[in-house]
Amino acid sequence: MATEVKVPTLGESVTEATIAKWYKKVGDAVAADEPIVELETDKVTVEVNAPVAGAIVELVAGEGDEVEVGALIAMIKEGAEGAAPAKEEKAEAPEESKKEEPKKEEPKKEEAKPAAAPAASAPAASTSANTDHPLPPAVRKLVEDKNLDPSKIPATGKDGRLTKGDVLNFLEGGGSAPRAAAAAPAAPAAPKPERELREGEERVKMSKLRQTIARRLKEAQNTAAMLTTYNEVDMTNLLACRNQYKDGFEKKHGVKLGFMSFFIKACTTALNEWPAVNAEIDGNSFIYKNYCDIGVAVGTPQGLVVPVIRSAEKKTFADLESTIVDFGKRARDGKLGMDEMTGGSFTISNGGVFGSLLSSPILNAPQSGILGMHKTQMRPVAIDGKVEIRPMMYLALSYDHRIIDGREAVSFLVRVKECIENPERILLDI
Repeated sequence: MATEVKVPTLGESVTEATIAKWYKKVGDAVAADEPIVELETDKVTVEVNAPVAGAIVELVAGEGDEVEVGALIAMIKEGAEGAAPAKEEKAEAPEESKKEEPKKEEPKKEEAKPAAAPAASAPAASTSANTDHPLPPAVRKLVEDKNLDPSKIPATGKDGRLTKGDVLNFLEGGGSAPRAAAAAPAAPAAPKPERELREGEERVKMSKLRQTIARRLKEAQNTAAMLTTYNEVDMTNLLACRNQYKDGFEKKHGVKLGFMSFFIKACTTALNEWPAVNAEIDGNSFIYKNYCDIGVAVGTPQGLVVPVIRSAEKKTFADLESTIVDFGKRARDGKLGMDEMTGGSFTISNGGVFGSLLSSPILNAPQSGILGMHKTQMRPVAIDGKVEIRPMMYLALSYDHRIIDGREAVSFLVRVKECIENPERILLDI
C-alpha cells in the first residue's frame, strides 16, 4: 500500500514553498515521523515528516522545485522493510526503455502538478509561456487584484510558470493594467538576461527568505513616510544593576540576565504611554493595539528573522530572557514556527552585538515603529558641569510619520531612555 506525502499547511498567506533538501532518496527506508524533506518558504524552513513507516518509492518533486500547499511530493510504500523492495520497483522502469525515461518523469509531475505537462519554451524566452500553466492561488489573486494580463508578464518560474515574484517585479517596474502593460513591460524584461560572470565571480541564487526580506524592506521604504529620531542613553546604572544581580538571577532562573529584557520592558512601558507607536495603518483607518507583541530581530546564516514575543508587557524578566535565548537558538537552526514570525506590533533590533555604533533601522511593515540598539562605548560626557567617561549607547527610533507625530516619537524615545538610565522606574512604574 502506497501512502502519499503532501505539502502541509505552511501558515497564513503562505501558498507555496521550495524543495530545499531531500533527506531521503528513492529506495530508502523511513520510520514514522522521521523527517524526509526540508521545505523553504519566504519566512522559515519547515521539515516534513513521513506519515508512516516504510520505503520511499517515488519522489515527485526535485530539489529547487516550487510546490504548492497540498501538492503531492513523494510516495511511501507502507510496511516495506529496508531499501530492497523500493529498489526493485525502481529497477523495473529503466528496463522498459532508457530512452523513455525522460517521458516517464513528466507524467509523474503531471499527477502532482498539472502545470508541469509538456515542456514549453525556456522561461525567459517568451512572456506568453506562463499562459500554458494554471496560475498558483497567490499569483492568481495578485493578478486579479491588480487587473493584470498574465500573458504580458515575463515568467521566470520552472517550465515558464508565472511566480508571485514575477508579478511583483512587473509592478515595481511600472507595469499596470493590461492596456498600459502591452508596451511598457517590454523594457523591464530586457535586463532579465543574466550578465556574464568575470573570473573570480560566483552566482548564487537568492533564497526565498532573502527575496522576501528584500521585497518587504523596499515596500516599507516605498509605502511609509519613514523618519528616524535619535538619542543616547547612559548605561551606567543598568550595567551596575546587571552586575549586582546577574549571578543570583542565573542561579534562580537558570538563564543569564541580559540587556534585551530591560529594553523590552522599557519599550512596553513607553508603548503604553504612547499607543500610536504601537499602532498600524489599515487603509484609511488606524488600528490601535492593547497589547505589546514585540518582535526581536535575530540574525541567522540565511538572513534576518523577527520572532515575536507575545504580550511582552505581562512577562517577567526571566520569561523574556528564556524566550530570547530559545528564539535565538531555534532561529539559527531554522526551527522557528510560522506563527512565531507573524503579528508583531513593534520591533527591536540590536545592531550593537555586531559592533554597530549608529544606524537607521527600516520599519518592519505593517508596524509603525522600530527601535535600533547599538554598541555601548565609553565616551566623555558632561555630568553636573564636569566631564566624565561613561558607557554610552545611541538609540534610534524609526517611525511612520503618517501615524506618529514628532512629539510622540521623541517622547517615546525619551521615556525609553529614562527607564534604561534608571531601571528601578520599570519595577516601580514611574
